[in-house]
This record gives sequence, structure tokens and C-alpha cells, in this order.
Amino acid sequence: MCLGIPGEIVEITDSEKKLALVDVSGVKRPVNIACIVDDEHPVESCIGDWVLVHVGFAMSRIDANEAKITLDLLNELGEAQAEVEAMQASGQ
Repeated sequence: MCLGIPGEIVEITDSEKKLALVDVSGVKRPVNIACIVDDEHPVESCIGDWVLVHVGFAMSRIDANEAKITLDLLNELGEAQAEVEAMQASGQ
């Protein structure tokens, strides 16, 4: 299963290598943006774009609303997982 995590491009770190800094829920990490750039959407225009990140690559651009919905669902899944683990630990 592939899971893309939404993040916002906050800085271009190397235009030639198509590398950017992406903020994923407050954690900034380097990401390759080669898959989302072309002549109509060059590297320099990517700041502020929301993208789905998978294994260090921005796989596609998404809109801010879709990013928020996805992040909210991932947070809910994390909370549900924590609840299940707590119940298992307590023997219930």
C-alpha cells in the first residue's frame, strides 16, 4: 500500500536538482519535486503548493482543502490506533 502524506512546499532549496523543503504537519523535510514540475509549472512557482509526499518525492499537487481533509483523517486514524493500543495494554 502506498500512502502519500500532504505537505506544503515552503522553500526551493535547489532549483537545478528540483529539491524543495516541504512542511508536513510542522515537520520540514527535503523532497524531490521533479514529478510535479513542467514548462507550465516551473520549479520557482511551486512555493505554496500542497503536494502528496511519498518516500521523499512529491507525487502530485493537491488543493489545500483536500490536504486538510487528508491530514484530519490521518490524525483521526492515529488517535484511533492509540486508543486500540491503550485498550490492548489494559487487557480489555
